[in-house]
Amino acid sequence: MTAQQPVNQQDFGLVEQFLDAMWMERGLSENTLASYRNDLMKLLAWMEQHSYRLDFISLSGLQEYQSYLVDLDYKQTSRARMLSAIRRLFQYIHREKVRADDPSALLVSPKLPQRLPKDISEEQVDALLDAPDPNDPVELRDKAMLELLYATGLRVTELVSLTMENVSLRQGVVRVTGKGGKERLVPMGENAVDWIETFIQQGRSALLGETTSDVVFPSKRARQMTRQTFWHRIKYYAVIAGIDTDQLSPHVLRHAFATHLLNYGADLRVVQMLLGHSDLSTTQIYTHVATERLKQIHSQHHPRA
Repeated sequence: MTAQQPVNQQDFGLVEQFLDAMWMERGLSENTLASYRNDLMKLLAWMEQHSYRLDFISLSGLQEYQSYLVDLDYKQTSRARMLSAIRRLFQYIHREKVRADDPSALLVSPKLPQRLPKDISEEQVDALLDAPDPNDPVELRDKAMLELLYATGLRVTELVSLTMENVSLRQGVVRVTGKGGKERLVPMGENAVDWIETFIQQGRSALLGETTSDVVFPSKRARQMTRQTFWHRIKYYAVIAGIDTDQLSPHVLRHAFATHLLNYGADLRVVQMLLGHSDLSTTQIYTHVATERLKQIHSQHHPRA
């Protein structure tokens, strides 16, 4: 909220109550909450200019706001994100009996093109995992992280925040707290276990020095590594491995984990459970990646392709 964009204080209070509820009930991250707040403040500022309030704006009023966003040339993805925040806000307002209806329920979502996850081949994964020098403590850490990421499909945030108490080398599993505070157990496989054990025994103390830390993979300053730092490390090793960095995303090994499991016949619901997806349709997109990869192999190697 700025001096140029005044908002109704009662509506502002409702938005803050909604954000508090989202934090307590759904465990949303600070980044997600900040995004919600930013999007909803834009709505409130527009409503103030057009004499609308949250307790009486109609479906047509919200559709007018959607048209306003189109006129401002917001991308479809941005408008879809804003609509998601608006819908959740009005669901909350309706639930709290601030109003008897939910005008956002009939809003039409912008049609978004289906974006397939960026995919790399098994050979490229091997080259990426072989890029770090295990004789260097920092690169030994990175080697263990990359091996674990490909073996488990963890989100980068889950990986960098992993603590010692959540890793069982003896049982070969990690306990992960994912989105919304949901916990899941994910098997690591022998290769990842071996590299993590090697790092803990040979490299971790060199990074920590006299400091202590709960995180499995500390930074050179003995702190939790940031997602951005890990993304820079991935790109560094991609160059060594001869992989075009345009092919990559921070979650490239998570995507490879899912796609390669499906390529070898894993059940979709098992992959869903391992990835920590609440909705099967989110996992289903990887079947399209796997199919496209099979088509590519077929066209390259079949004599009549």
